[in-house]
Order: sequence, then C-alpha cells, then structure tokens
Amino acid sequence: MRFLGRVFLGVLRGLHRLRSKTFSVLASGAFAEFGAHSVLEPPLRLAGEHRISVGDDVYVGAGSWLQVLGTGELRLGDGTSIAGACVLSAARSIRVGRKVLIARNVYVADHSHAFSDTTRAVLEQGIDRIAPVEIGDGAWLGENVVVGPGVRIGRGAVVGANAVVLADVPDHAVAVGAPARVVRMLVALEQVPA
Repeated sequence: MRFLGRVFLGVLRGLHRLRSKTFSVLASGAFAEFGAHSVLEPPLRLAGEHRISVGDDVYVGAGSWLQVLGTGELRLGDGTSIAGACVLSAARSIRVGRKVLIARNVYVADHSHAFSDTTRAVLEQGIDRIAPVEIGDGAWLGENVVVGPGVRIGRGAVVGANAVVLADVPDHAVAVGAPARVVRMLVALEQVPA
C-alpha cells in the first residue's frame, strides 16, 4: 500500500509540473521578456503582461497576481522565487532583483489607492502616491509582507513576516514590524575577521 501511495504521488507531482510548464511555454510569448526555465504556476491572474519581463529560472506560485497598469513595468530577476497568492502591481516600476525569495501572500505595489474624496467610493478614485519600488538581489520577504510605493529594499535584506514596509531597508538589514523598522544588520562572511 505504501508503494502505491508513493507511485500515485509521484505521478500526480509529474502531471502538476507538466501542467505548469505547458502553461508557461504557451503564455511566454505574451510577455515583454520570458527567460529560460521559468515557470508560472496556474491559476494565475495577469494584466499588462506585455510590460512584464521575467528572467531565467523564475518561479511564480499559484494564485498570484502580476499586474502592470498603463505604461508601468514589472521586472523579475533571474532565479527569483515567488510563492503563491502574491500580488505585484506596478503603475510606474517594480524591479525585483536576482535570486529574491518572496514568501506566500506578499503584496508589493508602487502606488496606493486614492481615498480623500469622501463623496465617492474608493474604487472610483483611482490611484495616487505613485513611486518606483526596487527589491535588491538576494533579498527575502517573509509571509504577509506589504511593500508600499517608493520603497527600496536592499541587497540581501530580510523583511520579517507581517511587516509593512513604507521606508527604505538598507542592504543586509533585517526589518520587522508595522511599520517596518531595522532591528539588525547582517555581516557578510567575507567581512568577518579571521
């Protein structure tokens, strides 16, 4: 019985990978760029895909939403891994560096919803505070992180789960909280004295 269970799960995993790879290959032509060995796992919500550039070996998990509004751009660097149920919404520019790790349910937007007109629904007021977002090479965003407009998250930075990032996070820093604040600096191995 255990053998049959392993065989069944192996076949199921193989079919799942085949489905995701087939979807990626068929959809790749709609993107501004789509790198080798990249996989978009359906179901996936896409808007403005002709302004989305996907590097090599990128993974985007199921339930995610990649959106570009108007003339904005979204760039996903080589080797980046985005878990499921994430939203990346660009009106101007979101640039995700190489080998960035993004956990489940992360929200990144280079804009916010306008809401100052109390006579109209927020949905009808459009967007404001549009400013580019950059996530540096090798950074890690934990589960449920929110990144707002105009933020730069540095190379190798770590943003803890449930953080709300409204200001820049330096290279190799650990930031936590809402709003996020730097609690520690990481030291690269080559900087440690012998």
